[in-house]
Amino acid sequence: MPIGDSNGNPGRYRAIARVLVRVFVLNLAVALAKIGFGYVSGAVSVLSDGFHSLIDASSNVVGLIGIRAASQPPDEDHPYGHRKFETVASGAFLLFAGLVVLEVLRNAINHLIGKTPDKQITPASFVVMTVTVAVNLFVIWYEGREAKRLSSEMLAADAMQTRADVWSSLTVIAALGGTRFGWPLLDPLAALVVAAFIAYGGWQIFNATTGILSDRVVMSDRDVEQVVMSVPGVLGCHHIRTRGSEDHVFLDLHVWMAADMRLDDAHHISHVVKDKLMARYPGIADAIIHIEPPPRR
Repeated sequence: MPIGDSNGNPGRYRAIARVLVRVFVLNLAVALAKIGFGYVSGAVSVLSDGFHSLIDASSNVVGLIGIRAASQPPDEDHPYGHRKFETVASGAFLLFAGLVVLEVLRNAINHLIGKTPDKQITPASFVVMTVTVAVNLFVIWYEGREAKRLSSEMLAADAMQTRADVWSSLTVIAALGGTRFGWPLLDPLAALVVAAFIAYGGWQIFNATTGILSDRVVMSDRDVEQVVMSVPGVLGCHHIRTRGSEDHVFLDLHVWMAADMRLDDAHHISHVVKDKLMARYPGIADAIIHIEPPPRR
């Protein structure tokens, strides 16, 4: 889940880090409560949902690592900055998610084939799950508000991920209710649903990570062209290329200008193009403008 600031604003990085630390504490508390109660009660769905919440907490840690890396300025060895260290950290998160899915599946299958005795579902199970859902709803509201205030796509994405955790918890609550009324099979089945939530979240992160590492296109050529063509003196543009993450984009393109235009005028217009692009898309970390005459017909 990436974060970027084309202006390198340290105050913004610190503010986002504070939000992540607070959310991490809440996510960790929720995860420990579910995991602890899951082991004590034997409710495999609660235990699995606890692992799901633990992944949320680990993603906050990855985000904090990413912020620290992203806040480092480019140096001689890393002229494009240090943002891909965050992508590498996401790979470690994927490994952890995969291990969690295997553990959840193992517990669920053991329950389904009768290797684990059924446990009594008490009212405390519903209390624990209801309280943790309430905490998650607060996290969604808090992160969503701060995402808008700080213009942080990473916080917005993390809030969306927590919404999936709420749906997972509601599935567990429904399964606990069914188990209490005589359908114990619902408990391990709910654990399988939680495993699916975790696997889907891992797939989303894998897709985003490989896209960044393989320099997949980030921005629409048409959107970039509309901004470029709004600058007086520009006759056209082509060879538009983007790479990076959505909020930390490297852009280069060729801009056509009149063949008889003075070099200093063309240079000035290229800066206007760059400034307009970076104002329209704050996620652009750098834009390289190549000046050339329009093609002969």
